Amino acid sequence: LARWIVAEAGGDVKVFVDTAPVMEKPLAEAAGIGWQGKHTNLVSRADGSWLFLGAIYTTLDLAADAPGRDACGSCDACQRACPTNAFPAPYQLDARRCVSYLTIEHAGPIPHDLRAGIANRVYGCDDCLAVCPWNKFAASAAANRAFLPRAELTAPALADLLALDDAGFRAVFAGSPVKRIGRERMARNAAIAAGNSGDARLAVPLRALLGDDSAVVREAADWALAQLLAPATPGDGADA
Repeated sequence: LARWIVAEAGGDVKVFVDTAPVMEKPLAEAAGIGWQGKHTNLVSRADGSWLFLGAIYTTLDLAADAPGRDACGSCDACQRACPTNAFPAPYQLDARRCVSYLTIEHAGPIPHDLRAGIANRVYGCDDCLAVCPWNKFAASAAANRAFLPRAELTAPALADLLALDDAGFRAVFAGSPVKRIGRERMARNAAIAAGNSGDARLAVPLRALLGDDSAVVREAADWALAQLLAPATPGDGADA
């Protein structure tokens, strides 16, 4: 599109796709693509909430389209779907509680009170997007095979993720956006997911991480082991 703009009308352009702190969502709303929903993500009448946004800055003086208009109405499905209660109010997101932020952007230990809400997620969370009723119109996004997940990465085993070293991590996630979080965050996330799993068999790879070079990984593994190996307490449903 940027090349076409230059070829047809001249001027200078600069393209941004997750490469700079550009405010894509308000720009997209101003451009008439959609509106920022109660989950703060962009929603389109034509494509629902499954959107990948990029921005083209240009020196051309172009006529503006009408801005998008809010069509969330009384729906609060996205607010109720959030596993960590990251929405203090409609149209407001507390990123410090958002699973996507915590598992992708956040570099340190994940707060203990949010770990249960992470459940088995090791990279991001789309719950607030998935429940949006406007997604019934998102056929065009579903038809784009470039957006389909790679089969081998759809449901990786936690034991395999816990066992990855740096070289193994880079090999498994080569060509995937997951690669950018690095092995340390993936190991931390996988350890927390293991702690939430109830699967005591994961204690073996978790114990191996107690000697990891990363203090963040060691702490997550120690926490996970405590969750998996905690003694049963009366009334928890365990056999007497």
